[in-house]
Amino acid sequence: MSENQAGPILELRGIGKTFGGVTALKDVDFSVARGEIHGIVGENGAGKSTLMKIIAGVHADYDGVMYLGGEPVHFTRPSDALAAGVGMVHQELSIVPDLTVAENVFLGVQPTNRAGVVRWREMASKAREILARLGIDVDPRMEAGRLALGVQQLIELGRVLFSGAKLIILDEPTSALSPPELEVLFKVLRRMREEGTTFIFISHFLDDVLEISDTVSVFRNARHVETRPVSGIDKTWLITKMIGEGHERLEESYSGEVLLSSDAEGEPMLEIRDFSLRGAFSGVSLDVRPGEVLGIYGFMGSGQLELAKALNGKLKADNGVMVIDGDETRVANTAAAWKAGIALVPESRRSMLFADVPVYKNISISILDRISRLLLKNAREREIAGGHVEKLRIRPYSVEPDLRTLSGGNQQKVALARWLTHLPKVLILSEPTRGMDVGAKDDVVNIVRDLKKQGVAIIVVSTEPETVMSMADRILVMRKGVITHEFAEGAVSKDKLLAAA
Repeated sequence: MSENQAGPILELRGIGKTFGGVTALKDVDFSVARGEIHGIVGENGAGKSTLMKIIAGVHADYDGVMYLGGEPVHFTRPSDALAAGVGMVHQELSIVPDLTVAENVFLGVQPTNRAGVVRWREMASKAREILARLGIDVDPRMEAGRLALGVQQLIELGRVLFSGAKLIILDEPTSALSPPELEVLFKVLRRMREEGTTFIFISHFLDDVLEISDTVSVFRNARHVETRPVSGIDKTWLITKMIGEGHERLEESYSGEVLLSSDAEGEPMLEIRDFSLRGAFSGVSLDVRPGEVLGIYGFMGSGQLELAKALNGKLKADNGVMVIDGDETRVANTAAAWKAGIALVPESRRSMLFADVPVYKNISISILDRISRLLLKNAREREIAGGHVEKLRIRPYSVEPDLRTLSGGNQQKVALARWLTHLPKVLILSEPTRGMDVGAKDDVVNIVRDLKKQGVAIIVVSTEPETVMSMADRILVMRKGVITHEFAEGAVSKDKLLAAA
């Protein structure tokens, strides 16, 4: 760590924030030393992202005082914060898919000549240089939306990392990165730290927090609980501070082995044979039975995310056979898949949720045709959604707030709740805990267990070893579009999954 100057670079005193009467932060005192990487952990809804958005100028209405470099500041917009040297990479990507890579890297700050004309060649050259520092070799002139999610995340990181900001907030920056990409990012962060940049690093990946941070702060129930140097803590301490005791299966998935075992009987609810999609996966065969959870794990780009979309009709496989509940089936689109009994919760919340619509509307949209008597729809929608909000512990415990006011993990729970009113035969969960902390993950684990008991066949697709280990009865590993290994009826660890991938 670079030598600290006198005093913290950032200090917050008595920070409070509410949304529609719901407390998001309460009397928070918090500081960050100069030239350090300060990790932040806590359950979804604990207030982490809300606090960071206050620092970055996204939320201007709050109680308390913020000091930057010893001087009181109050940002009313993100541009004010950036002008003062504070940048932020948000959890939800803001990549504009129809713009080029270079345009996304320089979004809002394109280099121009005196006449105001964009210097396209210079912009492309600088974008290529910036991304090369993050280990990315892509054509800066191609559309960003055509790239893998992990590459899009690195593009967004590049935009802020090299913006000149001296305090950079990274909110879940590694959620879509493979281990090689993560290693490059950490090298960049360490180098920039030595050069004097300060980072606030928020992540639900506890291994990442412990590896990259100098100091870690824990938030719980809208409060700052404790701050400790990383040298004196471990994952068990973090989990206990965040959510308390009694989450053995989840803790094992983070730090040890889990014992796989499937007691599902009968014929498969879903079976595919020789499924292939050019450029994504090839010759995939698998089955899953009622009351069973099949995990599919692999690094980003291994084909498992595309496989999930092909099973749901979002992508069309080039060849292969699908059998659902004993009947050979073709799913030409998502409507056909739903009619056949297959539902998908995709890795991107934005693709299925509506940010400016209340929570209850987002939950009920899939069953509107089943709610009779038009004039009673709203009351019935609220009633149904309210049950799911309580059962899934969606915070705040209300169906009325617009979805955009919820934390990322709680938005993910809303996405899951959409399919719980009328259960499908097969439920595919693609990155179901992306952006979630261990507490919210534990909630999802319990939801999946409950669905198993109800006889739903579940497929969990993820790039996170902990996710599949905490939920699955069997685990398939994919690498470069093919299944390379199956773990069943025995112990499996994170190291074994990583080695197979």
